[in-house]
Amino acid sequence: MSIWVRVEGQKQLATPNLVAGESIYGEKLVKHDDEEYRVWDPFRSKLAAALKNGLRADTIRTGTTILYLGASTGTTVSHVSDIVGITGLVFAVELASRVGRELIENVARKRKNVVPILEDARRPNSYFSIFGRVDVLYCDIAQQDQTEIAIQNSQTFLKVGGSIFLIVKTRSIDVIANPKLVIRDQVRKLEDNDFSVEQVINLEPFDKDHAIIRATYNHVQN
Repeated sequence: MSIWVRVEGQKQLATPNLVAGESIYGEKLVKHDDEEYRVWDPFRSKLAAALKNGLRADTIRTGTTILYLGASTGTTVSHVSDIVGITGLVFAVELASRVGRELIENVARKRKNVVPILEDARRPNSYFSIFGRVDVLYCDIAQQDQTEIAIQNSQTFLKVGGSIFLIVKTRSIDVIANPKLVIRDQVRKLEDNDFSVEQVINLEPFDKDHAIIRATYNHVQN
């Protein structure tokens, strides 16, 4: 889904640039095998941090359809857009109007495979732009009930056998509790709602008290 390139003597993650010559957030553009790549900063993207720490994200690939909750200004969305390519699609949900405008102007306007949805992730039935079920759900929202929101969106839009990547922001869920226990509770919630958890990756040193859970949705739909 991404490659390692050498930049000033150091190996760094990068994605093939879908829009040649365009930088989204000031990231470096580099050439590799006659193709342009965008360096992917793990301090600016939790997905990049997770990949650096051993996450397997092979279900995010060319042609994948993704529902992305918590798109913000589109830093990680843009790299996911690179990966899924012109045959894939990213439905990018963001509630905050200011960052939503940046998402539209800096990312969606230039990338036809990104569909911005300015809505509350707690109201998946209000996403009128989504058609069919998606292959992957990626959730990066700072809410106490973030796991429940991810589950509700999965039940509404995720294919059986699809993947979920859930960013666990432990201090948003419980500012006092031990982060390891908070993460364990989120794993249990997913397992109680028809998910098989495959990986739990700590995001340090890139993000403190954060983890990502990768799981597969096994619900049998009637």
